Amino acid sequence: MPPPGPSPAPALSNVHARGREKLLAHLAMLLFASLIAGSFSFGGMAAQHLDSGPLTLMRYLMTVAVMGVLTFWIMRVPFALPRAIWRYAVLGGLIATYMLTMFIALEFTSPVQTGAVFTLMPLISAGFALMFIGQRTRPDVLAALVTAGLGAIWVIFRADVQALLSFDIGRGELIFLAGVIGHAAYVPLLRKLSRGENPVLFGFWIIVFTVPWLVPTGARELASLEFRALPLSVWATLAYLSIVTTAFTFLLLQYASMRLPAAKVLGYGYLTPSFVIVLEGLLGHGWVAPPVILGALVTAAGLIVMGVLKD
Repeated sequence: MPPPGPSPAPALSNVHARGREKLLAHLAMLLFASLIAGSFSFGGMAAQHLDSGPLTLMRYLMTVAVMGVLTFWIMRVPFALPRAIWRYAVLGGLIATYMLTMFIALEFTSPVQTGAVFTLMPLISAGFALMFIGQRTRPDVLAALVTAGLGAIWVIFRADVQALLSFDIGRGELIFLAGVIGHAAYVPLLRKLSRGENPVLFGFWIIVFTVPWLVPTGARELASLEFRALPLSVWATLAYLSIVTTAFTFLLLQYASMRLPAAKVLGYGYLTPSFVIVLEGLLGHGWVAPPVILGALVTAAGLIVMGVLKD
């Protein structure tokens, strides 16, 4: 990161890491995808007891506390009020939109359908990267992304050609598409709006400014919630979601976003369905058919090619 300055460095948004920094950024996103996959099983447990609004708000209130401890106590980052607050409001709004639309969409459609919409994110992000920061995706990288995406779709539909052909865009898919577009814009905007702040402090204030966007949809129900009646599994799930899949993965995403092109960063999202398959098998919920595993291997191959290609 460059030293803090009064305005963003013009070349910052298109400077990519090399060598060890590049490898660490790719490993960060690999860990990111695996941790996000774990949230599906745990998130389903909490969703049985809490609606999407209060669940998301409660999750982010806990994340603010976790990020505060991480930022100011563990990492001992000097406290500083945010400059140009509108930047944090924009980024927080995009994250809030993605999280809310994901849970709302699941009320109208299935995880399979939303997973298919999710695979559009890297390509949409590549378009936003070109629009916001002039970051062009190389044709070979784009081809690797498309290959990985096709493998991911095959995995999502569990190698069922009929299920793939019968895919229909409904209300839930359109709702989640809005959130996917928001998250796709978030990664390149993270670079564009950075002004050389400490990345951890920057991340803390983004989380803080995510909360106001969630208040209208969850505050009333959260205020009337009987916390003592919530089972231990809900608290364990919220802890996992706020510490692991929000705070920790947020830092991983931010680390990689400042070192890799936006399309490569979000390309790792294709691996999430494959990690879910592995996790479900290890938990004893059954393994998928070999044709589905073939799709996961295609996705992995596409991402490996994408990772080694020039930025």
